[in-house]
Amino acid sequence: MIDLKNKITEYAKSVKKEIIEIRSHLHKHPELSFEEFETSKYIQSKLDDYGIAYKNGYVKTGIVGIIKGVNPQKKVIALRSDMDALPITENPENKYCSLNKGVMHACGHDMHIASLLGAAKILNEFKSEWEGSILLIFQPGEELLPGGARLMMEENALQPEPEWILGQHVLPDMPTGTVGFRSGMYMASGDEIYLTVKGKGGHAAMPHRCTDNVLIASHIIVALQQIVSRHCDARIPTVLSFGKIEANGATNIIPDEVKIAGTFRTMNEEWRAKAKQLITSIAQSTAKGMGAECEVDIRHGYPFLVNHENYTDQAKLNAIDLLGEDKVVNMDIRMTTEDFGFYSQKYPATFYRFGVKSDKNGALHTSNFEANENALETSMRTMAWLAISYLNK
Repeated sequence: MIDLKNKITEYAKSVKKEIIEIRSHLHKHPELSFEEFETSKYIQSKLDDYGIAYKNGYVKTGIVGIIKGVNPQKKVIALRSDMDALPITENPENKYCSLNKGVMHACGHDMHIASLLGAAKILNEFKSEWEGSILLIFQPGEELLPGGARLMMEENALQPEPEWILGQHVLPDMPTGTVGFRSGMYMASGDEIYLTVKGKGGHAAMPHRCTDNVLIASHIIVALQQIVSRHCDARIPTVLSFGKIEANGATNIIPDEVKIAGTFRTMNEEWRAKAKQLITSIAQSTAKGMGAECEVDIRHGYPFLVNHENYTDQAKLNAIDLLGEDKVVNMDIRMTTEDFGFYSQKYPATFYRFGVKSDKNGALHTSNFEANENALETSMRTMAWLAISYLNK
């Protein structure tokens, strides 16, 4: 394995330029969730070039490739990349700036695709030196409910079923050349909360003749904070936040209705279900007690993401073996969401980060986000090595 590790490292260096060119093309031609038609065609063309078999058309644009090593029936694992971009206008000073106005790879999915294609190239090159089969999952729609991961599984795209699934994601504040792992609970579930307070509007100078729906909405927001502070087990990470209130009245007009929108996030599926019942009950009873009514629309989002402890701990050790202990860090929990959580609820899973820090880094999901393309050498050989190490153990 030492010899194979060295060969993989050298091979990754030799194809780095090609993989950077793939990433630059993808970054200049981003497509929104579930509209990744040209992206899908481009990925298929690369798999054709590499001589890797695949099936396409899952959820319209999804692709599942397969590489078979020695004794292909022995084990099956899956490597996953998302493909979609975001509705953001990119800073024109960014390298490889998007040519599709108003659409940008601001979450690094172009890096994920290039990394998986690079890993696929490595794995295919050395397929006589590892056992089992590897699925290559190129998945649409990570950024938009109901999530491409869920839809891919509903279409039985992961066949034969893997005994482990591995995914990775860029992190702009992590130094390039490093990777990060966390076993167990890692990322939160995410549900969208939409409340509409309805009552009788009227003149602000005569509030006794109407229901003050703005005031009622305010009481609802305050009351709902008890869900986290007084109903939730303090050991369960939970966030309930509201970021939008629409009350189209005026200084002297109380509107007939007020709309509220927010997010609920946690890391326990039983508590998640109970909390959504509490949100509905508290919102409606608060409104009723003040003479109005409240319509509640809770849009079920992604489940929480849990990394299988044994598989993830071993993956971390294998990453240290490849990169060195100083290049592998421990991650904290994140209250952000990822539709990879759907996979982690069904299969043993490992979702880890790779650093893309550069002098020009902006935050994820902003027009100034830029990933350090040199990170691709680390990301593709790490993913390939983690797969081979597991299959050959």
